[in-house]
Amino acid sequence: MSLPHFYVKRYKTSEVWVKFKKVNHMKNYQSPGMGIKSWAEEDRPREKLLLKGKQNLTDAELLAIILGSGSREETAVGLAKRLLKVAENSLEKLSRLTLKELMSFRGIGEAKAINIMAVMELGRRRQLTDVKARPQLRSSQDAFDVIGPVIADLDHEEFWILLLNRANRIISREQISKGGTSGTVVDAKILFRIALEKQASSIILCHNHPSGNLRASQADLSLTKKLVEAGHHLDIMVLDHLIIARSGYLSFADEGMM
Repeated sequence: MSLPHFYVKRYKTSEVWVKFKKVNHMKNYQSPGMGIKSWAEEDRPREKLLLKGKQNLTDAELLAIILGSGSREETAVGLAKRLLKVAENSLEKLSRLTLKELMSFRGIGEAKAINIMAVMELGRRRQLTDVKARPQLRSSQDAFDVIGPVIADLDHEEFWILLLNRANRIISREQISKGGTSGTVVDAKILFRIALEKQASSIILCHNHPSGNLRASQADLSLTKKLVEAGHHLDIMVLDHLIIARSGYLSFADEGMM
């Protein structure tokens, strides 16, 4: 028996309503292939930053903002998560990827690779700005916290000094020399000229080992002895010498090597 016309019409309307509810219910589902604009507003990285502040974004969400977009297959956040996974969720390892290595990653072209490298370089340069707070150094760890972010992840060797006043507060950080992967030349005259110009009462020697080796070489020991003696004659005390690598640091003072 056929149904009256108005029953059929109501049934079809109901069917359409069910489908409409299903479609709307799926709007908040963040499938890999859906764009970020289809996400709930509070889940979009840019909107989340505006609503909750930058400190509440994950590394992947911040990286997604830098990337700007994903692809047809995944969102920018998905792409960022995949990239971070390859870098073992380490921003330090991500910062060491070359332009070619970044561009070999599916979903990242030249423009996105350049954006990533530029932001990572800005982060590194931020560490090079003057130490305005002038923290007081009470241990080798304090010294490492000041200089470690600057030279720990470099692929070449650099020699720096931390200049301190009589209260062991930082006056400035100064680069003395820059070399290759296996060493750098340090001129004692240049080093102490800078210390005298800045009126430093004491200094801490610092250099990095790109190889990751935290052992002091005979050259390191000889140089330290030479600079300690020179500092004694100029009334500028050499408090410590730090060898810095990605895995940590070695303090000559802590190890009784001064």
